[in-house]
Amino acid sequence: MLRPRSALFSFAIAGALAAAPLAAGSAWAQPNPPADPPAASAAPVAASGAHRSVRFDARLTGYPYPYEVHYYRFADQGQPLEMAYMDVKPSARMRGRGVVLLLHGKNFSGAYWQTTIAALVRAGHRVIVPDQIGFGKSSKPRHFQFTFQALALFTRGLLDRLRVTEVAVVGHSMGGMLAVRFALMFPDRTRQLALINPIGLEDWKRVVPYRPISWSYERERSRTPEQIKGYMAKSYFGGEWKASYDPLLAIQVGWTRGPDRDLMAWISALTSDMVFTQPVVYEFADLKTPTLLLIGQRDRTALGKDLVSPAEAAKLGDYPALGRRAAAAIPGAELVELDGVGHVPQVEDFDRTLRALRRFLARAPAARSRR
Repeated sequence: MLRPRSALFSFAIAGALAAAPLAAGSAWAQPNPPADPPAASAAPVAASGAHRSVRFDARLTGYPYPYEVHYYRFADQGQPLEMAYMDVKPSARMRGRGVVLLLHGKNFSGAYWQTTIAALVRAGHRVIVPDQIGFGKSSKPRHFQFTFQALALFTRGLLDRLRVTEVAVVGHSMGGMLAVRFALMFPDRTRQLALINPIGLEDWKRVVPYRPISWSYERERSRTPEQIKGYMAKSYFGGEWKASYDPLLAIQVGWTRGPDRDLMAWISALTSDMVFTQPVVYEFADLKTPTLLLIGQRDRTALGKDLVSPAEAAKLGDYPALGRRAAAAIPGAELVELDGVGHVPQVEDFDRTLRALRRFLARAPAARSRR
């Protein structure tokens, strides 16, 4: 079994927060998206002292992950792409509990699943954790049509490459939207579906006015570390912030001060448009997979709250109501409500989240493949 690279990972987090202190930054006024960086699709090099200055380039070159990172290489939309992923296997003695696929949220990467990976591997699961294209250590294509369908296809391609035929899919935040799309497209590959505070439980575009990608890009470019922390604190944690949440800031804050900050703002604008325009909420009734909804009740995440009136904003991101509505729409869904917990239950209340997830995974139907 691979051991977590906890020392390197902790060092990277500390370095990010030291290099990019939570202080006001400047906004750049550039009317066009950034030019393609020469190394945008190149494979990252190993972390070393020589590369610490580029720890937060587009591919997180010098940013160590908690487990060994591999790359699935393929081509799509006329360009070569690389999907970074971790594939962590239990010891031979503990094998046999099936494969779990962990899907990250929009403001995160596969690295934040560190403690979840370790716990599931100890329980006998093989755990596969990809960075989706546009996120983490994966390729950042400037000219790309982002869709959940495409990301689901790429994820299935990775499983095919690894010869894994069946998985329990666990998606958090935006990863919940992708997990639903994956389960709808590939029900024969999806043994179970667990959604941890997924976004997309409501259709924001019915209320929030649409803004073009160029507008979103300029907004992303002007974000400061203070604003990133403020958004997470208000939406994710009910306005409260603890030191234990700092690791969630590392990559997003690092990118605001990194050499590819303009490219990352452009990618964020493209992926935000995907989230806003491609809701999955209308297809919940079509899910045929055993489903768990794990919903932190303090979560108030919703895209575009600041673009509507205070009265309308107050109605958005009501996760207690949204979770119950989703559970009623998904056939046979189980709902676990976590009182006093916000948008990232696996960080804010790991023990309760893990207990609910392990109970659900233990009820897995007979698997066609346990690789």
